Amino acid sequence: MPDGTSNEKRNEEESVSAQALAAENASLRDRMLRALADAENTRRRAERMAQDTSKYAVADFARELLAVADNLRRTIAAAEQRAPEPDGDAALLEGVRATERALMHALGRFGVRKIDALGVPFDPTLHEAVIEVADESHPPGSVVQVLEDGFTIHDRLLRPARVAVAKRRAQPSSSPDDDDAAAGEGLQSSSSRRVM
Repeated sequence: MPDGTSNEKRNEEESVSAQALAAENASLRDRMLRALADAENTRRRAERMAQDTSKYAVADFARELLAVADNLRRTIAAAEQRAPEPDGDAALLEGVRATERALMHALGRFGVRKIDALGVPFDPTLHEAVIEVADESHPPGSVVQVLEDGFTIHDRLLRPARVAVAKRRAQPSSSPDDDDAAAGEGLQSSSSRRVM
């Protein structure tokens, strides 16, 4: 009988040991699969960062060059407003225009594009509203004037367009009492805002 008991114990121990080894094997396999997935995610993230770096590497440089483009544009606008002088200003002006075209072409080769803002609805992701103007010829909330051109680089905003936006039209009130009530509500809401 002792041999039968010892065989049973040995079988039991082997069974427990096999179960423990199977559980450890499953745990190690799970950890390995997680490590492989993490390595793949890291590789993809690194590839994406490398692409973004090469795509947007010139963004800071391009942002600095936009000031030069603005000054060239202002020079051209100022020269066009004054009376032409016969002493060669026309050739100088044409040289400034050619310089501006070359600069904009060079920026365009690196994905820098001007934002067409005039006449379009105001978009806070592309425009920076500097002033609201009463202009009945444009729909409310649309860009009436571009004060400074905005630019994108590929699909990202490089500099927002600084714009003047048409004011919302005031709703005519039906009676003076409504105006007083509205003014009272405005005072209450502004005072409650100050408390917060």
